Formats: sequence, C-alpha cells, structure tokens
Amino acid sequence: MVAVVVVVVTLAPGLGELRRRFAEAQPLWIVIGCAFEVLSVLSYVPAFRSVFCRRMSWATSYKIGVAEEGAGALFPLGGAGSLALGVWALRRGGMPVDEIARKTVAFFLLTSAPSVAMLFLLGVGLAVGILPGGGGVLLTVVPAVVAAGGIAATLGLRRVARRAEARVRRQGEGSRWFRLAPALVATADGVQEAIAQLRQADPLLIVGLVGYLVFDMLAFWASFRAVGASPELPLIWMAYLIGQLGNWIPVPGGIGGVELGLVGALVLYGLPAVTATAGVLLYRVIELWIPSVMGIAAFAQLRRLLKRETEAINICNPGDTIEIVGLGPATIDR
Repeated sequence: MVAVVVVVVTLAPGLGELRRRFAEAQPLWIVIGCAFEVLSVLSYVPAFRSVFCRRMSWATSYKIGVAEEGAGALFPLGGAGSLALGVWALRRGGMPVDEIARKTVAFFLLTSAPSVAMLFLLGVGLAVGILPGGGGVLLTVVPAVVAAGGIAATLGLRRVARRAEARVRRQGEGSRWFRLAPALVATADGVQEAIAQLRQADPLLIVGLVGYLVFDMLAFWASFRAVGASPELPLIWMAYLIGQLGNWIPVPGGIGGVELGLVGALVLYGLPAVTATAGVLLYRVIELWIPSVMGIAAFAQLRRLLKRETEAINICNPGDTIEIVGLGPATIDR
C-alpha cells in the first residue's frame, strides 16, 4: 500500500507541486523528525513498565513495549492492535488473566488521556486567544467540549460497567449476555486502576505518557518544516489530535484513513491542500517505518527471551531465582 502511494505521487499527473515539495525537502528536518519519533517509541517503555510490572527489568520492558509499538504501527484500531501483542507476551509469561485484563484497560485509558487533555487545553487556548492560530468557534470550542465530554464519560464508565455486570449476573449463566461479565469487570476495574495510577503520580508514568504523545506531535511538526512550511504549532497539534481519529479505520497501519483525517483537519484549519498533503505523507512514512523496524527487532528479541525463559524453568532447581516475563524475579518452588 505504501508502494502504491509512492507510485501515485511520483507518476500521477497534476501533482507537480507535491513532487517539488518532496524534491526540495530539507534532510536536517527529516532527521529531526525521525529522532522525535524514536523518542516517542522509547517513551512508551517507562509508561508500559509503570502500569504492568515495576519489578520487570528494563530490558524486558523495552522488548515488550517496543514490540507493541511495532504492532501498533502495523495494525489499526487506535492502539488496540499493539495492546494485543502485550497481552500475548504477558500471558505467555504467566501473568494472571484478570490482572492482564484490568491493566490493559487501564493502560489504554492512560495512553489516551494525554491526547484528550491536550485537545481540551488547545481548544480552550485557541478559542480565548491565548494560543496563536485561530480557527473559529467550530474548530476550537467544539473539540474542547468533546474532549471534556470524553473525560466525563470515562469517569462514569466504571459505574455503568458495574451496574451492567450486576444485571448480567442476575440473569444467570443461561443468559446470552453472561459471557460479557468478565469484560464488564475488566472495564470497571481498569477505569479504577487508571485513576489510581494517576493519583500516585509516578514520575516515570507521567514522563512516559507525555513523551509518547508530545514527541510524536513534534515529529509531525518537523515533517512540515522539512517540506518548507511553518504553520503555528498549536494549530498543527490541534489538527493532529483530530486527524488521528482516522487510525480507527480497520486497514493495516490505518493507511488511507489517517492521511485523509490529518489532511482534512489541516485544510479546515487553513493550510493549503498541497502543503498539508506533503507534510502528512512525510510524517506518515516516519511514523510507520521507525516503530515498525524497531518493533520487529524487539519482537525477535522477545521471542528469544521467552524461549530462554522456558529453558531456564525446565532446568532450574528448587530455590533458584529467575525473571519471569510479566512477573519479575521469581523463586522456583517445586
């Protein structure tokens, strides 16, 4: 799909201005954008470790976290695809299913929280004129209101899930909805876990969550500087947050949906279509390839780690201590 896009941009008539933008792109800004994206991927690791297992070694946390990022670049659904790989690795390592479910829901909410909070703050800042860029009431106030509504809905989700679970269990195992009970429990517990994690204000968690978002947004900004554009930073970040909703379209890597979402949002905020398209396409190359390459390498390392772990368990003696993925150091008792 990437190859098709490259061929279209290179050969299709009427895209001379777009080709000129790429031909004159500044290599230094491309390198800066790539560096920001690497930092975004690395920021995912401390956030993952803080939520799932603080006893886990940093090396193991890196392998799982970066492998998840690679999966997130290749699979759609706004990050859910990357979490599935983490679930597999943690379950393979022996973490209890209910703990995985609770922490996965919490982690999904926590990694989404900075985007929602940033959308609210940028919307308010642009609407009242504190931040440069403008955009009108529709493009500033409405996103802020939607973000505030999303925060309120998430806080109320725990109570709704609890009530739904109680109703399903009252209907008994014969009910066709009974199988939803574990998912409802995980949802309620996950919301509670996310709130508890935020209250603890673990510096590594906060740094990881903020860095994961902000460095990716800076890579997006650097891509526009590379093609000779310099839009206002608040405006381009606002368009980024809205346009990334295209990642929920179920195609590999969100290809097509994300590009249309980002370009459409940027045009609404006043950027010329050619400038928006050039910057978005360059950013998407960076966003897809860097996490994918790093993730594939990390996944290969993770597979070797799990194989060595199995071998260590099989040959160890009672009282030996080894590190179990998802559990941290464990003493064998058999």
